[in-house]
Amino acid sequence: MAPTDLDIARNAVMKPIGEIAAKLGIESEDLFPYGQAKAKVSLDFCKRIADKPIGKLVLVTAISPTPAGEGKTTTTVGLGDALNRIGKKTVVCLREPSLGPCFGMKGGAAGGGHAQIVPMEDINLHFTGDFHAVTAAHNLLASAIDNHLHHKNKLGIDPRRITWNRVIDLNDRALRDVVIGLGGVGNSVPRETSFSITAASEIMAILCLSESLEDLRERLGRIIIGKTYDRVPVTASDINVQGAMTALLRDALAPNLVQTLENNPAFVHGGPFANIAHGCNSVMATKLALHVSDYTITEAGFGADLGAEKFFDIKCRSAGLSPAATVIVATIRALKSQGGTAIKELGKPDVRAVELGLPHLEQHVGNLRLFGVPVVVCINEFEGDTEEEIAAVLAASKRLEAPVVRSNHWAKGGEGALDLAQAVVEAVESGTTEFRPLYGDDEPLLEKVRMVAQKVYHAHDIFADSKLCKRLTKLEADGHGHLPICMAKTQYSFSTDPALKGRPENFEVPLRDVELRAGAGFVLVLTGDIMTMPGLPKVPSAEAIDVDRDGRISGLF
Repeated sequence: MAPTDLDIARNAVMKPIGEIAAKLGIESEDLFPYGQAKAKVSLDFCKRIADKPIGKLVLVTAISPTPAGEGKTTTTVGLGDALNRIGKKTVVCLREPSLGPCFGMKGGAAGGGHAQIVPMEDINLHFTGDFHAVTAAHNLLASAIDNHLHHKNKLGIDPRRITWNRVIDLNDRALRDVVIGLGGVGNSVPRETSFSITAASEIMAILCLSESLEDLRERLGRIIIGKTYDRVPVTASDINVQGAMTALLRDALAPNLVQTLENNPAFVHGGPFANIAHGCNSVMATKLALHVSDYTITEAGFGADLGAEKFFDIKCRSAGLSPAATVIVATIRALKSQGGTAIKELGKPDVRAVELGLPHLEQHVGNLRLFGVPVVVCINEFEGDTEEEIAAVLAASKRLEAPVVRSNHWAKGGEGALDLAQAVVEAVESGTTEFRPLYGDDEPLLEKVRMVAQKVYHAHDIFADSKLCKRLTKLEADGHGHLPICMAKTQYSFSTDPALKGRPENFEVPLRDVELRAGAGFVLVLTGDIMTMPGLPKVPSAEAIDVDRDGRISGLF
């Protein structure tokens, strides 16, 4: 039987994390180990190197996800290893996995095959505790709000207009709508609230967009938790717990260092989802990597319509980053799925089905060119792909106006991605990068939403009722009109209908709600039926996970 990803990870020969850090010029006094294989890099080191020259930033994104799999994280790791093999000092920057998908239906997020980061089990479970710190900081503010209501409510907070909920890093649909404060006057004020998954917390976004402890504390204080009876916004600084929240997040702000199977450095830090948040790893880790390497390879969640758009329009705008190239990942099986092939038929050779999926890839590639960054298309090879099917995608290079490169990093690690690495270097060194966000700061908020929907999703238009439009106008009047938009949308389609595969046309994007994320620095727009608390499938991945008498975990990815 072929070895699993977990088998491969367990057989890895890891080097002490101090040796990995030394490759980047990080000495022991700036390293805080969590055992032998993972560590945090001190905030002092991040501050000291802030004026050093920076390397090239490359984004890895993908076509819209399907059950067939695309392998974006695997490609990021394989590309990083390949670039190191050809003499480019390269660091990989990834997000931390959430326990929700690990125990739900997606599995882990540490790569796969021979293109993984390790220690895989630690990374996919509690890691260095960053997710728990975000959960604690978020819920500290929630408990402080209810405590304020209980003790005379001097701020005059209207319990009906509290927008700050609670979070947990698990999929739990039963917590989507809850009532708290029951049981009598000693248990605070009864009211309705909800839970989101931790990855959707504004504090997760703040952690990932902050550039120092001072910046973190200031952003936390700006969080709007609700309104008074007079409809005046109330912030976390009004509740006066931003300092305590910063204390909980102090260590979490420091980037985490691990290694690939080929003993190359990887920073894994922060974990917002790209369908309900901005979907990128931390600015702290990305800038640290840029200062200590020639190439930084990062990824953004889900398809290019979600993670990549938010990487460009939110993260790069906020942090002043300018990417040098983009890689978009596709698989033969996923292209066939986007072309309309049923899941059970994806293993059958079918060149025509691949060709029917190419318009989906073409739209993603065209969207990436909107941002002025050169694009390389990567065919992430799977066992069972035929040469004829691969040839159909390679032949589309002219149509896509981008080089198409096959890569076999899952089976061969960095060696299998050497052609991809060379193509990326050529794209970076072509000098054709003219990075630009999709929209300017001064565009009206509703127009920013429309531009994303029409130019990236290729929708006919957006649909919003008058109340939502008035709320966007009010945000502008209150001084928030310059903020970027964070669209919350299903990851499975360009539209808001997950069943519409391929390249849908003549659809509208219904806007359901809008929320100001004043601390993170964006306006969240919820579309369609997207939820901030996922549910577990009928048979969750958790049922396959176990631990033997020697403490060895099984069933994890």
